[in-house]
Amino acid sequence: MYAERQNRVRVLQAIDQAVRQFRTREALWPIRAPGEPLSLDALIGRTLDGARLDPITLRARTLLWLRWDDGETWELWVIALPSGLKLYCDTGGGETRMLATGRRDSEIETDRLFLELLSESAGEHFGIEMAGGPPSSVRSPLEDRRLVVDFFVNLFEVLGMEEEIRRIIADRHDDFRDDVAAWLKGTGCRISDAVT
Repeated sequence: MYAERQNRVRVLQAIDQAVRQFRTREALWPIRAPGEPLSLDALIGRTLDGARLDPITLRARTLLWLRWDDGETWELWVIALPSGLKLYCDTGGGETRMLATGRRDSEIETDRLFLELLSESAGEHFGIEMAGGPPSSVRSPLEDRRLVVDFFVNLFEVLGMEEEIRRIIADRHDDFRDDVAAWLKGTGCRISDAVT
């Protein structure tokens, strides 16, 4: 137990060092990101000289968890760093990457901004590609369900998936937001009545 705790502290210190190289760009401010996503798995391996630590044990909370019919999953989650930063990570396809940081004490709601930037660029701002069909299952602990709907509206519009979503729900509303809200309900992600 003590060794595991020490390994966790060593990894968090190494992450704090690594994120110092993250920079902001005008389009991302105040979010900071590396030039390309950094492998958290590789950082853990280097820091612990091959000792194992599951990166997900560092997770403070999940923002989104998606699953597709073929069993593939993708999770977007946050590590709360001792330096006062939130580190946004993703896990999918057998790897975990560090995507960006935001200050926990920022007057700008960095979770909302990060999700907006991620969806509006289909991941491009953070060096990832969000492609493929819509997931069959969505989970999110975010209390602001409007934020979840907005994330998928932006993402699906950027990816040109409006008609695919309408085929899945077998309906068409005047507002694509209503289509997305109906699709989300079908994935098991509950959307409050205030959103629809």
